[in-house]
Amino acid sequence: MGTIFSFGSYYPGTSLVHRLDPRTKLLGGLAFIVLVLTAHDWAGLAVVLAFVGVLYALARIPLHEALASLAPLMAIVVLASVLNLFVVQGGDVLLRLGPLVVSEGGVWSCCFVAARLALMMAGMSLVTLTTQTLDLTEALERLLAPLARFGVPAHEIGMIMGIALRFMPQFASELVNIYRAQVSRGAGRGSALARARMLPALMVPLFTSVFRHAETLACAMDARCYHGGAGRTRLHPLRFSALDVAALVLLVVFAVCLITVNVVF
Repeated sequence: MGTIFSFGSYYPGTSLVHRLDPRTKLLGGLAFIVLVLTAHDWAGLAVVLAFVGVLYALARIPLHEALASLAPLMAIVVLASVLNLFVVQGGDVLLRLGPLVVSEGGVWSCCFVAARLALMMAGMSLVTLTTQTLDLTEALERLLAPLARFGVPAHEIGMIMGIALRFMPQFASELVNIYRAQVSRGAGRGSALARARMLPALMVPLFTSVFRHAETLACAMDARCYHGGAGRTRLHPLRFSALDVAALVLLVVFAVCLITVNVVF
């Protein structure tokens, strides 16, 4: 399953990053996104790249696992970068295709946005690679707990996120299996129109499988007398440690370096 869709999958390990409190990783991930968005040139992205490389080295995540976790998200990177290629204008015009104009500014923006999005996704992918789904669910619920007094369903939101992360790889695997089954029956051969007509043959079985899994999960939760988060306990409660303080210091050092580079360059 992980070879087909690795985003959201957990990579077992006992590294320093694995042992961090999941709340630290979630809050650090949000801070990381904000800091990456402040990088406005290639020097800033170089600092981000160095920071991400250090994190992956500390997490002991193999390169092929890191790339596999990013592969399903590359469509977003390509789409955003291509839009910038044609929308952003500046400098000399390099190519003109009717109403579409490609300029030097568009090429620069295209490459920069692609690199920034890829680094951003690499950093956030590390959170799911080093944290089990149940821990992420518990962390989100604990972080949203103060808002529960205002009617925010903290436990339900955390459970939904956990279910989504757990089933994304499974649904991607089923989509590949359905596609291969349809191709083996002769579907999708010939022109582009024939391949487009194959889409319902993929989506109908996939959504049928989604609803079947949802019904099975609901029946399993009813059989276990699930009634929400009230009175629920954990075998291993979440606790901050000195390791989380060290992670905070590392994040502050990264922020100072990035801000310094932004000011200097």
